[in-house]
Amino acid sequence: MKQLFCIILICISAYEVHAFDGKEESSKKDSLQNQQKVKDTLANGLEDMGFKDLFESNPKGNPNMPTERHINPLAISFIQDYMDKHQKKLGEMKLWARPYFEMMDVILRSYGIPTEMKYLAVIESHLNPWAYSWAGAVGPWQFMPGTGRDMGLIVNSYIDERTNYVKSTHAAAKYLKQLYSQLGDWLLVIAAYNGGPGRVYTAINKSGSRNFWKLQQHLPLESRNHVKKFIGTHYVMEGGGGQTTLTAEEWKQHQVNNLIETSGSGEALDAQTLENTETYAISGRYNSNVIAKKLDMDVKDFNRLNPAFDKMVSTNDGVQIRLPKDKMETFKANQFIFLKESLMSALNNNISAPAKYPVPKKSKK
Repeated sequence: MKQLFCIILICISAYEVHAFDGKEESSKKDSLQNQQKVKDTLANGLEDMGFKDLFESNPKGNPNMPTERHINPLAISFIQDYMDKHQKKLGEMKLWARPYFEMMDVILRSYGIPTEMKYLAVIESHLNPWAYSWAGAVGPWQFMPGTGRDMGLIVNSYIDERTNYVKSTHAAAKYLKQLYSQLGDWLLVIAAYNGGPGRVYTAINKSGSRNFWKLQQHLPLESRNHVKKFIGTHYVMEGGGGQTTLTAEEWKQHQVNNLIETSGSGEALDAQTLENTETYAISGRYNSNVIAKKLDMDVKDFNRLNPAFDKMVSTNDGVQIRLPKDKMETFKANQFIFLKESLMSALNNNISAPAKYPVPKKSKK
């Protein structure tokens, strides 16, 4: 990712030099060529990283450039915005915001929420606890008073827990979990977080689809741009996509394509084993030993069904777990208990938020 942005910035710089320095006719040709290089770099690089749905093929099929692809106009604004305006600020945030992100990761995992959802707070407030909007939203997660109270926060004339990092993150996790249980798609959850679930359901009814890219034109401009800003922030911060940057159907297909159905020795699982087991999408730092113990399974049997499980959950925000059907029922009913014990084991029984935070100065949003 870093290499890609370096290439892009170099191309942009080259273009700007030619655009302002040359007075001869030949410089105009050079400028056009460099401009095309910038577009090609954006298109090729971003498509490789998972932005395929943000591009559209050349409908006329230019015979001179049969593989030419055009950047979708809907993508240009937020790509340029995050390249030209936010890349430096987000890069700096990786350092000073580390305590916030570590605290948020722990809390989000405890609710079974993908940790990358912490970037929603970045685009909401840049992690400023004193940020407030014209509509009355306050805090790093930008809660309205009513929603904050519904999620268990104290909001009155004397106390406003929306400005409390830890308590507001717990409230945000509850709200995100509630929205996901209704919508089943993280891109739609992000849109609903911004504009409300009612507007998302209206878009679903009008479009007849739950795919964000198909229904986005039926959403308010601010809500659909909110989703794109989240994706842009995620890519800048982590250099790649994840569960929350894909629609539910795309994520399911991604998991199917990457599902490991082989034993530890590389031998494929037999048909009877596949028939008597089922898979389930999970998110969080689960531990194979904890799950096997709680399900009264031999850990070798668990690992045969889920090879490299601990490594996969440590490097991905979402994976598929395979279990016998009777064990799966128990797992689903107790998955958050299993997650909590897995976290306790991984963190040596010391789950706690950082003691001190570099609090940003109080300012209006």
